[in-house]
Amino acid sequence: MNHPRTLRVLIGDDHRIVREGLKQVLAEAEDIAVVAEATTGDEVLAQVRAAGSGALDAVLLDIALPGRDGLDVLQSLKREQPDLPVLMLSTYPERQYAVRCIRLGAAGYLNKSADPDDMVAAVRKVAGGGLYVTSATAEALAASVGGHAPRQGTEALSHREHQVFRLLSQGLSVSEIGARLGLAANTVSTYRARVLEKTGARNDVELALLAERLARGAARP
Repeated sequence: MNHPRTLRVLIGDDHRIVREGLKQVLAEAEDIAVVAEATTGDEVLAQVRAAGSGALDAVLLDIALPGRDGLDVLQSLKREQPDLPVLMLSTYPERQYAVRCIRLGAAGYLNKSADPDDMVAAVRKVAGGGLYVTSATAEALAASVGGHAPRQGTEALSHREHQVFRLLSQGLSVSEIGARLGLAANTVSTYRARVLEKTGARNDVELALLAERLARGAARP
């Protein structure tokens, strides 16, 4: 009798309680083993490189990692190991992030509050070479490729502009964002100006309110 091959997973999340919860959920599946953990983007990349090509079957990656955020790490992983599936995890709304993640090469996007059965199914799907999308993500993808209207607001932001938007909405200053992203302050100021123009916000307070509205709106069915 053939036994299913154990799927080897790395979890990248800076919150211990989240990692422990994910491990507990995945431990219920006999064919999935969490073989590595990382708390920062640089640790994720270091562990993947140390493991070598083919050693991992999937990476579960938080978007909001300290230092290099998950989207930056995702891009690096896809350059270095394009065949390694990356399942993005987040507390952010799917409408706001799922399409962006998949465009950057993610094999799926899942909210951290997802049902445990969905979490296991997602890991199996991406580790098997598939694309895991919820119905909400599928709708967002369809709208992004099938809609004729130009992208507006936060959807029109580039990857770097979106990073700056997210950090501004969290209350970080231009200099703090520059240090976090490795950018000069005047470069961050340029991105900030583009973010304000594209979103129609007049200042950082309005950006924070916009981010809060987006989160509340996506929480509705």
